[in-house]
Amino acid sequence: MHVTRHSAIADPTLIDRLWSLYVRAYLPVAEETVTHEMLDRVEFAGQLRSSVNRVWVVWDGDMPVAMTVISTDVRSTRWLSEQYFAKHFPDRYAAGQVHYVVWAVVDPDYGARGAVVHLGKHCLAVEAEEGALLVFDTPEVNQPNETGGSAELLLRLARMVSDADLVPISVQRYYAISFPAPPRYRDGADVEHVLQRPVG
Repeated sequence: MHVTRHSAIADPTLIDRLWSLYVRAYLPVAEETVTHEMLDRVEFAGQLRSSVNRVWVVWDGDMPVAMTVISTDVRSTRWLSEQYFAKHFPDRYAAGQVHYVVWAVVDPDYGARGAVVHLGKHCLAVEAEEGALLVFDTPEVNQPNETGGSAELLLRLARMVSDADLVPISVQRYYAISFPAPPRYRDGADVEHVLQRPVG
């Protein structure tokens, strides 16, 4: 296995090959997670084309088997609040050291073959060298408890290349209210319904 690093990918063939890996790897997570974790094809290509994103790919011969995308500009991502990091990590934010793992995926057939370690060692060494505050999030399917899971894996990978600490930032929970029976209250006499008539 070998690793390549890219930025501002324009090659449509490479984008297609990485899209196939992304779908293969992410679909099981998307099927088990309430949030919209998996990007659509256009969003995916946009992330690969961005000049502020680092794209790391692990190859087995000529087949991509793992990849991660790390944004080096928190202002360019819709997933993080730049105001939060400006307030809580002002020095790191001002220095441009707040980076974000947009995604990290591994082909299910390569999870146990060292692809994650290969990927982690290369990309995390660069992040450590730059003194980054590398922010990531993970759905419950990959992080069922406060400890262990993806967070522990990433910390172990980070400690392979440098001293590192895991800093819990936030937890988000999702709930649903289920209405299995007909309502007791009916929209009726006490609600005025106004029908709009077409003008002209």
